[in-house]
Amino acid sequence: MIPSLRHSFNASFTQDKYDRLRREMTARCGMDVPFALCETPCFFPTALVKRLGEDGKALIHQLVDNSEYRARSEASLPARFRVPNEAPHPMFVQVDFGLVRDAAGELQPKLVELQAFPSLYAYQPVLSQAYIDVFSLDPNLSYFLNGLDAQSYKRLLGDAIVAGHDPKNVVLMEIHPEEQKTRPDFLLTEKLLGIRTVCITKISKQGRKLFYEENGKQIPIERIYNRTIVDELERKDIKLPFDFRDDLDVEWAGHPNWYFRMSKYSIPHLKHPSVPRTWFLDQLPEVPADLENFVLKPLYSFAGLGVLIAPSRKDIDAIPAAKRGEYILQERMNFTPVVETPHGATKVELRMMYIWLDELRPVLTIVRMGRGLMMGVDQNKGMAWVGSSAALISG
Repeated sequence: MIPSLRHSFNASFTQDKYDRLRREMTARCGMDVPFALCETPCFFPTALVKRLGEDGKALIHQLVDNSEYRARSEASLPARFRVPNEAPHPMFVQVDFGLVRDAAGELQPKLVELQAFPSLYAYQPVLSQAYIDVFSLDPNLSYFLNGLDAQSYKRLLGDAIVAGHDPKNVVLMEIHPEEQKTRPDFLLTEKLLGIRTVCITKISKQGRKLFYEENGKQIPIERIYNRTIVDELERKDIKLPFDFRDDLDVEWAGHPNWYFRMSKYSIPHLKHPSVPRTWFLDQLPEVPADLENFVLKPLYSFAGLGVLIAPSRKDIDAIPAAKRGEYILQERMNFTPVVETPHGATKVELRMMYIWLDELRPVLTIVRMGRGLMMGVDQNKGMAWVGSSAALISG
C-alpha cells in the first residue's frame, strides 16, 4: 500500500528473519502461535486507516443509536442466553473490511461483518512490535490508533477489563482455553493485566456469586471478560455450572447480549456505502440468478464455520423454512489484491478494533492476508505470505 516501504521490505526479506519472527512470537507469547503467521506486515497510509475507523464508527452508531433497531434486535437474543442488566452499548466491537477498487481506480472499503465481541487485544500489539523489531523497520511506524501509545493503550484496556477491581477477581472466561487457537492472546492478557483465564466449566456458583478455584481456594469472581462463544457451547453441548439468565452479582467486561445484537444479524439493517446488499434468507424477495456472486452465512457461527461461497439453489432450498431467519445472503465482494508479495498480489482484510468506555474509540487493526476464496486459514492452506498480519501505519 505504501510502495517504497513494500519494495524495501520485499527486497530485504529472508527466511531466516521470518524464522526469527516465529521464535520471537513464541518467546513473547509463552507458547507457539498455532495459526498462520504471515511473512510480512502491511504498510498502510494514515488516511486510509482513519477512513476505515470512521466508517466503522458510523456503522456501530447506526445500530446503537437507533431505538427501532434495538427493538427489532430483541429477536436476535436466544432466551437461554439473555443476560440481565444489559449495558447501553457494547464495550468491544470488531468491524471487518475488505478493499475493492471502484470504476475510478480508487480503493473503497466494503464491510465483511461486524461483531460486538472481543478480539486479540493483547496479542495484536505484540505481533506488530515483533515485526518492527525482527525486521529492523522504522520505529516511527505506528500500530496504535487514535493517539494511543503502549502505555495509554494498556491503561485503556485495563479500565475496560479490570475496571478498578483486584485483578485476581477478574477472569477471562472461555471454553477449554488450553485448546483454543487464541490461547496466545489469553496468556498475553494475563501477563499484561494480571487477570486469570478460567474455563467456564470450572466456575462454581454459590447464591448470586461465582467462584473459580486456585490452589485449593475458592476465589470470588467480580468481573468477567467473556470470550465464550455461544455457538461453541451449543455445538459441544457444554453443561454450564450457572445460567446466563441468572441475576448474578458480577460485572461483565462487554455485556454478552451485544454479541447477538451486533452481528451478522445487523447487516441487513445497515445503510452505508460500505455495506454490500444483504438479506435475511426468509425475507429474500427472490433467489438471485447469479448465486455465484453471493455468500450464504449462518448468523451466529464463528471463524467462518458454515459459510458457503457461491451457494447453489439446492443449498438454499435445503434450509428448512423454520431456520431461514437464521441465515443471511450477502453480495460477494471481490477484494482487490493490494499487497505485492513474491507469490503475487495478495488480498487483505482489515479488522478495526474498538473499545467503548466514555466514547467509542478505534484502538488497533488486525490484518489477515490471503489469496483464497476466503481469508481464513482453512481457505489458504499450503500458501506462503498469507495469514495473520499487522498494519503498520505511516504518513
